[in-house]
Amino acid sequence: MNFLHRVISPSSRSQVLRFAKRSFKTTQIPFGSIAYSTTSSSLVHGIHQFHCPDVVGILAKLSECIASRDGNILTADIFVPDHNHIFYSRSEFVFDPAKWPREQMDADFSKLAKMFNAMKSVVRVPDIDPKYKIAVLASKQEHCLVDLLHGWQDGRLPIHITSVISNHERGPNTHVIRFLERHGIPYYHLPTTKEDKREGEILEIVRDTDFLVLARYMQVLSGDFLKSYKKDIINIHHGLLPSFKGSNPSKQAFDAGVKLIGATSHFVSEELDAGPIIEQMVERVSHRDNLRTFIQKSEDVEKRCLAKAIKSYCELRILPYEESKTVVFRS
Repeated sequence: MNFLHRVISPSSRSQVLRFAKRSFKTTQIPFGSIAYSTTSSSLVHGIHQFHCPDVVGILAKLSECIASRDGNILTADIFVPDHNHIFYSRSEFVFDPAKWPREQMDADFSKLAKMFNAMKSVVRVPDIDPKYKIAVLASKQEHCLVDLLHGWQDGRLPIHITSVISNHERGPNTHVIRFLERHGIPYYHLPTTKEDKREGEILEIVRDTDFLVLARYMQVLSGDFLKSYKKDIINIHHGLLPSFKGSNPSKQAFDAGVKLIGATSHFVSEELDAGPIIEQMVERVSHRDNLRTFIQKSEDVEKRCLAKAIKSYCELRILPYEESKTVVFRS
C-alpha cells in the first residue's frame, strides 16, 4: 500500500477525480482555504464518512455538495483497495450553520448516498451534535475504566458515559464509586455465574446507548447478546495472547523475559478476541523492569490503546473493510 500526499490548487483540482482509479489506492488530500479564512468565528467543523462502490466522480460530487453550501473542505482521506472497487473516504470541512442548517446537511448527504448506492454515509458536527452515549462494562481490574472516566471528565474523549456495569462489587468508599456518585453516573453490580451472564439485564440498561466499551470486562458476551444489541462494541486486551494466557499472564511474560508488550483494541464478534482490529500499540520492556513496572507499562499501553480506539471511532475514522478488517484513517 502506498501513501500519497498532494496539495490541491484550484487549477489542479480536476486531477483529484482520477485518484480513485489509480493503482496506489490510499490518498490524503489537504485542501487549502480558497474563499475565506477557516479561522472565522462563524464557521463550524464537520466530518463526513463515506463507503460505496467505486466509480468515477465520487470526490467531485462530495466537493460539489459541500461547496454548493459555501462550505470548504479541509482534508479528504481516500482509500480504494487494489483487488476490489470499493470507495472509502473521510472528509473534514468547515461551514456556516446559518447558510447550511444541520437538517439540510443530512438531506444533502443522504442524496449523495442514494446517488452512489452507499453502504455507509455518516456526517457529524461535533459542536452541534450530541456526544456519543456509551456504557462501560468492567470487571475487577479498573485501570482502563478509571482512565475512561478521567478522559470523559477532562474532555479528551467526546463521549457521554451513561452507566458503568460490572460483575465485581465495589465498596461505597472506593475511588470509582465516589467518582461516579459525584458525577451522577449509575453503577450496576451484576454478579455473573457460568450459567447466568445477566445479559438480559445488561441489554435493558444499555438500550439507549450508541456503542459499548468493554474496559477489561472478563466475561464473554454471547452471540444472542450481540444480535440483540445490534450496535458496535469495542474491547481491549493485552498483547500477551496467545503465548501467555490463563492465570496471571503478565507474570508469565515477565518470567519469560519478553522484550515487547502491547495491547489490541478491536470490535467484538462472536469469535473470542477475533473481531476487526481498530488499534494496536506496543511498549518496550527490559531487564531493568521489575514485575511492578512491567505491569504498569502493560496497563498504560492498554489505557492508551483503548482511548485511541474510542477517539478514532467518535471522529468517524473507522470503516469496515472486508469481513474481518478495518480501514482506519489516521489523525
